[in-house]
Amino acid sequence: MTQRIKIIKEKNHMKLIGIVGSCAEQSYNRLLLQYIQRHYRSTFHMELVEVNELPMFNQSKDATDSPIMQEWVQKIGFADGVIIATPEHNHTVPAGLKSALEWLSYKVHPLEKKPVMIVGASYHDQGSSRAQLHLRQILDAPGVNAFVFPGNEFLLGKVKEAFDNQGELRNQGTIDFLDSTIKKFLTYMQAVSVLSGPKPSFPPEDLHAKRGTKTTIPGIDMTADDWVEQAAKQVGAAEGDQYVKLNRGLLTVNQLNAFLESMPMELTYADENNQFIYYNYTKEKAEMLAGRLPGQVGNPLSECHPPKALKNVEYVIQQLRSGNMDLVQIHIKKHSAEKFVVHNYQAMYDHDGKYMGVNEYILDFKPIVDFYLKETKQTLVANSVAGMIPNAVTATGADAVSSASTHDATPSASPAGADAVSSASVSD
Repeated sequence: MTQRIKIIKEKNHMKLIGIVGSCAEQSYNRLLLQYIQRHYRSTFHMELVEVNELPMFNQSKDATDSPIMQEWVQKIGFADGVIIATPEHNHTVPAGLKSALEWLSYKVHPLEKKPVMIVGASYHDQGSSRAQLHLRQILDAPGVNAFVFPGNEFLLGKVKEAFDNQGELRNQGTIDFLDSTIKKFLTYMQAVSVLSGPKPSFPPEDLHAKRGTKTTIPGIDMTADDWVEQAAKQVGAAEGDQYVKLNRGLLTVNQLNAFLESMPMELTYADENNQFIYYNYTKEKAEMLAGRLPGQVGNPLSECHPPKALKNVEYVIQQLRSGNMDLVQIHIKKHSAEKFVVHNYQAMYDHDGKYMGVNEYILDFKPIVDFYLKETKQTLVANSVAGMIPNAVTATGADAVSSASTHDATPSASPAGADAVSSASVSD
């Protein structure tokens, strides 16, 4: 079966990690990183991590293999760059930040050759200048060996007056200087990426979903045909006419189900633990573009695919989890000539930027193309897109363009001979 994979890096394809260098519950340095995260989300995706998540460094109580340390190592390893916000305590960095950097240079070295930008906020006129100087020296140490962004120091002094009640910077000059510094850092990141060569290989994916996550429902066999019913009973899940408050809406469970079932596509959700937890069940397997069975819901992804497809499943999830790619698209040609079926794998994140899993949506958009051509009175030209749609997709008599869909524009980025990697279906 011939397939083509198209990788799309969205406008915000770059992934950064912001390290909050203060352990305080109310921190202006956290506020500064949140400002950057919010105002540059169309340029890059940044997730914040807190130094108070890590234990105090102690060689006698090695925490390198602890889940939180491994999570930090993975997140920093996947990131294109790091921004550290440090306050100044007694003319140097806080103990919590220094401790975190000790862990990150003890047995693991995720900051090695990683572009790092330093920012800081302080109550005083000089911002966190002394702390930033010391932090540069720490990051240059052989055990850390980060690529620290030279010059362009962003020092936010008199920080109590710098932000308004909504967490927005007040002074336009400050905003402009931060903007220029961020843009220069992004250029620096790209230069470092070129000089450093290819990124390291990604850690293996747990397709058996053994690791678990905070939303994993324990104590139930994931492969049970009635996993949904058992899990719903255990957690007291809402159903029927009970209301669910969404980010901008209030629906009953029945309304939410009807809404999702009305979508003109097949939707599937595999969570961050690689467990298949939902699909919009409207048709039986034989009638679907990518067949699913009700009893599959709850399964780890390793149980949803034949063994030969697992390598490709892992590849796609690694790209999405790492932020290296935001969307993976696969054109499936096993369907009839009257269908143009595309599997789309979209990474999902929570409001803090944490990876939440994969939204797979599958649709035949040939009817949409036909409708558009009819409405615009255009026609198809044979062989215009290397046979992606039989007998054509380039329209004549208008401004239609084939964009990146031409045959030579999207070489396969998957392992050779890739099968469909539908997140809950067995490939034929």
